[in-house]
Formats: sequence, C-alpha cells, structure tokens
Amino acid sequence: MIYLVFIIMLGFIMGLVAVASNPSPYYAALGLVISAGVGCGLLVSSGSSFLSLVLFLIYLGGILVVFAYTAALVAEPYPESWGDWSVLIYVLFYVGVLIYINKYFVGGWG
Repeated sequence: MIYLVFIIMLGFIMGLVAVASNPSPYYAALGLVISAGVGCGLLVSSGSSFLSLVLFLIYLGGILVVFAYTAALVAEPYPESWGDWSVLIYVLFYVGVLIYINKYFVGGWG
C-alpha cells in the first residue's frame, strides 16, 4: 500500500510540474485534470471515497469553465507542447527546485 501511495504522490507532483511549466493553456489544463484525478486517488487511498468523488466533479466543472475561457482567448495554431525545448527547460528547473527544497529544508529522501 505504501508503494501505491508513493506512486500516486509522485504522479501528483509531476502533474503540478506539468501545469507550472507549460506556457500553453491547452496542455496546462490537461495537467490540471491529471493532478485532480491523482489527488482524488490519494483521497480514495486514505479512505474518503465520497469526498473524492464530489471534489473531482466540482473541480472538473471549474476546469471546464477556465479551459473554455482560455481557449477562446488564446487561439494558437501551433501551441508549445511537452516535447519542446523551452518546456523541457522549465520542467528540469522545477524538478531541480523541488529536489533542492526536499534536500535542504525537509531533510532528504530517507
């Protein structure tokens, strides 16, 4: 069970890095949906399945409104995706910051 929770937490952090590192709202909204799903999975693993379902439905409604608004404002024919170099640099920077914070402020990995 501890390995499953660890994988869920790792997926949650990677989803948040995907949201923070993407300049395109299309892929950032996809990262938000992934983070919401994984976060609700974390709630289910702790035993609160009804709260997880309600939170997921309300959060997805909010994401839908924000995504429709940003898609109407930003009409890029070729948005930057996760495979572009600029996004990869942002991802590496954010992961490096997370490792630095964990090592010097939280106390390391073990």
